[in-house]
Amino acid sequence: MIQQYFDTSVKKWRITFIGLFIVLCMLFLASLAIGSVSIPIGQTAIFITGGNLENSGWQAILMNFRLPKALTSILVGSALGISGLQMQTLFRNPLAGPFILGISSGAGLGVALVIFIGFAVGGFFGIPDFARNWLMVGSAAVGSFLVLSVIGVAALRVKSGVSLLIIGLMFGSAVSAIVSIMQFFSQAENIQAYVIWSFGSLGSLSWNELSILTPIVLLSLVYAFVLSKQLNALLLGETYAESLGLNLKSTRILIILNTSLLAGSVTAFCGPIAFVGLAVPHLARMLFNTSNHLLLTPLIILLGALMMLAFDLVAQLPGSDATLPINAVTSLLGAPFVIWLILWKNNLHYSFDK
Repeated sequence: MIQQYFDTSVKKWRITFIGLFIVLCMLFLASLAIGSVSIPIGQTAIFITGGNLENSGWQAILMNFRLPKALTSILVGSALGISGLQMQTLFRNPLAGPFILGISSGAGLGVALVIFIGFAVGGFFGIPDFARNWLMVGSAAVGSFLVLSVIGVAALRVKSGVSLLIIGLMFGSAVSAIVSIMQFFSQAENIQAYVIWSFGSLGSLSWNELSILTPIVLLSLVYAFVLSKQLNALLLGETYAESLGLNLKSTRILIILNTSLLAGSVTAFCGPIAFVGLAVPHLARMLFNTSNHLLLTPLIILLGALMMLAFDLVAQLPGSDATLPINAVTSLLGAPFVIWLILWKNNLHYSFDK
């Protein structure tokens, strides 16, 4: 009976995985074809397979703009989805997200320092624009790393996951307050630049930047599979996990480090992107009705990727030259989802009881 249930569960997982992969491929093709300049699906397929297009302008658009943007969407969605799953499991809180430890706030502080102070200094010394872009990425990464260091030290000192969660929230609030003070004393154009960064962007990465983001995300996603057994043990409670021989402190540090690499790298290159990390893990649990991380992890990677591709298609406003901020689209579509999830399930702890 148990073997029959297991076989049925694996078969359902395979069907779900294949279905999601097919949808992902379709959305990837659509993201390349749809935009202010429409490119025929057939020509897009030829481009993907390495052929030469009949229109050199289409070739340039696909190679320099749409392909990097589509790949960025896949990496961002996968990274935020997995980091959200890890935080929800670590804190046993279904409303936890990838930025709950203040990683986004730390990145925001680094960018704020560059925009409110660094740009003026850079203009004085004649630093070119492309170098300023890398300066913003670097400052966001440094800000995230500093927050990670503080949270890592706290994780070694406190025993309770709830205490660590509160420390992260308080630290994030303090950093956000510092940024608000800097905005209050800053010039209007600098405030506008910071607000634009906070909207998030999937289309601003060049191939050079993508070559740095890609290995960081891929290696962190691979390590997420390695952490699956530890995360499954944490679902049973910290006391029971310790009785199984799990070292809580080292496991907590590894999970926080992996989440910080995923969410921090995405924030550094693309800005803070809301709701994806919160919504995708719950959607995956509803699709497959399991909390087994060995099964959830690949599903969430696919779900996060296809959701970000779908959000990006909506943000493109097909047929129009205008583009909506990606953060506005994810929040606008993500908030009703979370509200519906709470009202429908009545208790979001359902996924941790199985």
